[in-house]
Amino acid sequence: MIEYKLLQAVVIGVLILLFLIIKLKLHAFASLLISSIAVGVIAGMEPLAIMDTIKEGMANTLGFVATVVGLGAMFGAILEQSGGANIIASFLLKKFGISRAPAAMAIAGFIVAIPVFFEVALILLAPIIFTLQRQTKKSLLLFALPLLAGLAVTHAFIPPTPGPIAVADIIGADLGWVILIGAIVGFPTAILGGLVYGKFIGNKIFIEAPYTTPEEQKIGITNKPPNVNMVLTIIAIPIVLILLSTFTNSGLINISNSVIKKTINLLGHPFSALILANVIAWYLLGIKLGFSKDQLLNITAKSMGPAGMIILITGAGGVFKQILVNTGAGEMIAKSLADVGFPVLLFSFFVAVLIRVIQGSATVAMITAAGLVSPLINNINDSFELACIVISIAAGATFMSHVNDSGFWLVNQLLGINEKQTFKSWTIMTGILSLSGFLLAWLINSLF
Repeated sequence: MIEYKLLQAVVIGVLILLFLIIKLKLHAFASLLISSIAVGVIAGMEPLAIMDTIKEGMANTLGFVATVVGLGAMFGAILEQSGGANIIASFLLKKFGISRAPAAMAIAGFIVAIPVFFEVALILLAPIIFTLQRQTKKSLLLFALPLLAGLAVTHAFIPPTPGPIAVADIIGADLGWVILIGAIVGFPTAILGGLVYGKFIGNKIFIEAPYTTPEEQKIGITNKPPNVNMVLTIIAIPIVLILLSTFTNSGLINISNSVIKKTINLLGHPFSALILANVIAWYLLGIKLGFSKDQLLNITAKSMGPAGMIILITGAGGVFKQILVNTGAGEMIAKSLADVGFPVLLFSFFVAVLIRVIQGSATVAMITAAGLVSPLINNINDSFELACIVISIAAGATFMSHVNDSGFWLVNQLLGINEKQTFKSWTIMTGILSLSGFLLAWLINSLF
């Protein structure tokens, strides 16, 4: 009877969440909090215990996520305004040549989306794929899909982008392992969804590039563009430092000198790695390129707007998780899954897919799925497996973007294509990214 009541609380809580977001158009932050309270009430928690759980869940989540997402947003904003994204894309096109331009755009998207938000990166790089279409007279989709695949995969799979950071924190996964497995899974996934499917659909549907104004071509470009090697090095710094710390702590790299080990642990923590990257970017991509200190302050301050929204939603997701833990609902679900032999990895993917398809937002799908999965993994101490679960959730939250997702309409409007063409290109591609990403994560987890 108690188990039925807890299951009923979880189901009703999720339904309330979807109703508030889809029907009432209430912000995800408030919706997650309301549904969390509903779960607590139905499960029989005392009112003060529910409020204490909200504080506990919010505090436990935001201590890490707010810092990393905030620093990541500032870092990406400086890279964006310096013209770094365009420089990377132009460099890759020059190296690959027009004949291999789709591959160049996939790699550009993969790299640029590490520090820059998906939507911003797409707007910055769109003029480049428009130019390629006009030069080659081939379908715009041949260049757009690889770029979109690179951006989408990195945005979902590889920290310090907000989604995987939030999920990793909620379920307790090591960020270094998430970066490594996200990259291993992400690259072939981007090739399959972007290059292979992009070539297929590009040969089926011919799309001309829409007209762009000179002003749009100048987005993110300064009078003194940065050196591409410098930009790539600055992007690599936090990732390399985090991975180095992870490998050292896991024993893959054996360092006997305690001072060196402590230094690596200090610099390789996501906080200090991103602080260092910000300081370097502030000087090399800001001051040295002619930005004033006031301009840099304004750039970084503006970056806090979208970061703040993600931080609040993530905090509410932490509340939802904590409610499940404190009511015992999470333990009950875990026991039920164990009894029927349903793998946590598959459950993680399935829940994220379900929430993504129903309500549209990948961020909400990732965070809600992480909240549901977190109580199920108390007995999993393997950092590698936890990282694979993060990628499974991310893959599920990428599945089949359609009309209830803002990303669908961004692609639709920016590329100048109709809804049917958007379904055949963008929606199908996100389905391919999702399924292939999950299958690769499952394979890696099974093998290792």
